[in-house]
Amino acid sequence: RRNKMQAMHDAELENWHDYEVQSRREIVVLLRQIGEKKQLIRMKIKGEADVCVTSILDVDPDEGVFVLDRSINREQNDRIVSARGVMCETFLDKIRILFSVSGVQDADFKGSGALVAAIPESLIRLQRREFYRMPTPLTNPVPVLVPMPLDLGGGNATLPLADISCGGVALLDNKMMLNSTIGQTFTNCRIDLPEIGQVTTSLQVRNALDLTMLNNKTSRRIGCMFVDISRGNMAAVQRYITRLERDRNAKLAGLG
Repeated sequence: RRNKMQAMHDAELENWHDYEVQSRREIVVLLRQIGEKKQLIRMKIKGEADVCVTSILDVDPDEGVFVLDRSINREQNDRIVSARGVMCETFLDKIRILFSVSGVQDADFKGSGALVAAIPESLIRLQRREFYRMPTPLTNPVPVLVPMPLDLGGGNATLPLADISCGGVALLDNKMMLNSTIGQTFTNCRIDLPEIGQVTTSLQVRNALDLTMLNNKTSRRIGCMFVDISRGNMAAVQRYITRLERDRNAKLAGLG
């Protein structure tokens, strides 16, 4: 029975793209954003059923702590303070964020009762895989080779990538070369992922959007879904997405 439950749990997690953040600077940036956006945090004592809803009032990296609103229920507040560990879950821009804190203490913040805890050493960001779209570099675009039908001259059209997810890619068709009818499928497309290698897959058009650029030229953004992608190619796509995210988080931490 347990194995079946575990398999279901693993299958559920398979649908999420998770990324553990361990950089102190990144964690401070994320906690501050959660506080500034007044995102509600579900706080749960490990092993217990009751949940306290709170929010972040302040983050103090110099002291190594952050301040949370206290529970309205006094007994619940006492249980949180005496608990060995508390699990926290919140959302930031459609991304689920999970972290655990220990040693929560009562505190005074701006004349009101609050809770204070050490800044967590790591937190986990989760997002449903198919929605997890990472923009790809604009300065050095990732090329996608799309085989052209013979009636359009054959050969390959090379188009830059706009973004990538575990579900597909968005292509920029600046010269309006491709048939962007929804359902149109391009077979044997090759995506050259920097430092990862070449991915071969079929791409099916799911949406198309005509854009007017700053120089008044028009371009078409074509959203495509991966079709019949092999496990090895999907693993390469996931590795590339993780790399892009690491680069982006490093930049964010540098700005934070």
